[in-house]
Amino acid sequence: MRNIFERVKQWNTLTRIWHLYDAKWQDPFDSAKVIQKYLKGLHKPIYHPLADCGDHVVVINCKEIAMRGDEWRKRAYFHHTGYAGGGTYTLAWELHDKNPLMIMKKAVYRSMKGNLQRRYTMERLHLYAEENVPQDIIENISSVIPQLRDVPMRLDRMPEDQVKGYPKIWDLPKDYVVR
Repeated sequence: MRNIFERVKQWNTLTRIWHLYDAKWQDPFDSAKVIQKYLKGLHKPIYHPLADCGDHVVVINCKEIAMRGDEWRKRAYFHHTGYAGGGTYTLAWELHDKNPLMIMKKAVYRSMKGNLQRRYTMERLHLYAEENVPQDIIENISSVIPQLRDVPMRLDRMPEDQVKGYPKIWDLPKDYVVR
């Protein structure tokens, strides 16, 4: 009977688990550091740099990522077509408008620097702009990677009694005009 349980432990260690990560309001570069650990298998006790023991990671809400400060305007991504003079730079906000998955994909790819198998490891990364994930992938998910920071609740989505319960710092005069 004991051999059966040892065998099950071994199967759980060697199988590829599917993890879910919600990227809503998360920094893509900090998130990439966490995601790459699961893709490479660094969280498993059997990890070895030459062994391919990583898991699948499904990332949802890539459309709603957040960058610090004015990185949307200042960060530029390089792309080369392969032809002479084919190099271009695209600002982060432009790239995000064209393809909302690309910034997260590039951040995860870059975070695996030095990994010789990163092209094959990236095949286990599944990115979705919103929460719409195909049913066959949802059936595989068995774990959730916790978000790095809490998502703040918007004021227009809070219950009205909770909004009224907040303390007022000052009251505007009755003759105050908003320009």
